[in-house]
Amino acid sequence: MSDNAPIVLRARDIARAFPGVQALAGVELTLRAGEVHALMGQNGAGKSTLIKVLTGVYAPDAGSIELLGQPVTPQSPIHAQHLGISAVHQESHLLPNLSVAENICAGRYPRRPWTRGGGIDWRETERRARELLAGLGIELDVTQLAGGLPAALQQLATVARAVATDARVLILDEPTSSLDADEVQSLFKLIRTLRDKGVAILFVTHFLDQVYEICDRMTVLRNGKFVGEYVCTKLDARGLVAAMVGRDVAAAEKSAATAHAADAGGPPLLAATNLSRRGQLKPMDIELRQGEVLGLAGLLGSGRTELARLLFALDQRDSGDIRIEGKPAKLEHPADALKLGLGFCPEDRKQSGIVAELSVRENIALALQARMGLRKFLTLTEQRQIAEKLVAALGVKTASIETPIGQLSGGNQQKAIIARWLATHPRVLILDEPTRGIDVAAKQELMHEILELAKGGTAVLFISAEIDEVVRVSDRIMVLRDRAKAGELPRGADEDAVYSMIASTNGAAT
Repeated sequence: MSDNAPIVLRARDIARAFPGVQALAGVELTLRAGEVHALMGQNGAGKSTLIKVLTGVYAPDAGSIELLGQPVTPQSPIHAQHLGISAVHQESHLLPNLSVAENICAGRYPRRPWTRGGGIDWRETERRARELLAGLGIELDVTQLAGGLPAALQQLATVARAVATDARVLILDEPTSSLDADEVQSLFKLIRTLRDKGVAILFVTHFLDQVYEICDRMTVLRNGKFVGEYVCTKLDARGLVAAMVGRDVAAAEKSAATAHAADAGGPPLLAATNLSRRGQLKPMDIELRQGEVLGLAGLLGSGRTELARLLFALDQRDSGDIRIEGKPAKLEHPADALKLGLGFCPEDRKQSGIVAELSVRENIALALQARMGLRKFLTLTEQRQIAEKLVAALGVKTASIETPIGQLSGGNQQKAIIARWLATHPRVLILDEPTRGIDVAAKQELMHEILELAKGGTAVLFISAEIDEVVRVSDRIMVLRDRAKAGELPRGADEDAVYSMIASTNGAAT
């Protein structure tokens, strides 16, 4: 890495607004030849919008882009590729029914001029694909259908296709999100090969360890604004987190040093040991006690939602034992979780939580009816009694329990989802981002209801990206980082202690 390395791409004073939202304002980005440059920021910082501006998906409202010193205005992703800017996104976009060679050369197939109509020269297509992959150090059968490749090889082939256009700038948007440790190293080997060939690489990830392993510089965005450009060796993880969240966590070392596991307070109601899922969550232990609110904190991509989904059997675990009240629990499907007294309020309220066309009453009755099965039905009278009682108890503001839930405000929809699970009298309630997208008053009411649930004996797993909420409501805080457990903090720990543990490079699971 050198400050004298040629500048390949420079974006200056980029702005982009959407109705009611200023997504980018005054953003700067400089990419140099032969460097890997991280683009960092929390969810909503503007990373995705900036990438879409660079690749021609969005036109900037203000600012300029220079490529090799010349002004450019990408009009579309295809136009950006022609200019020399290629992007590889989180999920592979290979066509599964085509071979690796066909995918790599798609849109640029060599032709046979000696044939009528200039048909595709398939032998030359395969030769070019092999030559490209060999030059990148990738061993792959180019005749194999892309759909049959494992995720890691699909990602490598996708990168190869991106650079087949003689890309000067390669944007990698969360390329490691579905890869395990060995697969990540294979991708990093390819990235280093491209870096050594002089390609300027923009690397977007939520995994801090990967930033320091592969990147030379980083640019940090916060709330759509440029925070700064840093040399990775001169900004440690604490400084990076501070830049991303807008707080100084270095001063919190003393608070973090006092971290310890919460007092036992009785046997665990739910205990999971060595719980893991390949590519999503590293092996970890978690315990929840009756009447306890356990907060789950971590940056986006730390594994919070993945852990919640494993506990509720929405995803299948690769390892781990789960016990309820000390007894082995069969948790293979969400129906098993329901029968064992678990409830789950998902992160995406509109897509995975409510059924917008159904009434408040029908939405509240869903989980209880599911647990009862198909042979016994809740009568309309029973549904009304349950819904009216819970609507009153939680203060759900609705003209009637027969009002379609899609007509309610976000906060009242969230209360109705919680009411759905209260109808089942859950022993454990998992709340994934329950306050997202609702106003301040509704947040306060929800926080109160969560505490009341715990007082009633329900064990609550509370997940939120808002660290102040986690601190305020939790009896203990479990901190995740890079899909692993970084440690635990007791009641009374402050926000700085949480941020410090997130940033710590040697936090150990407790």
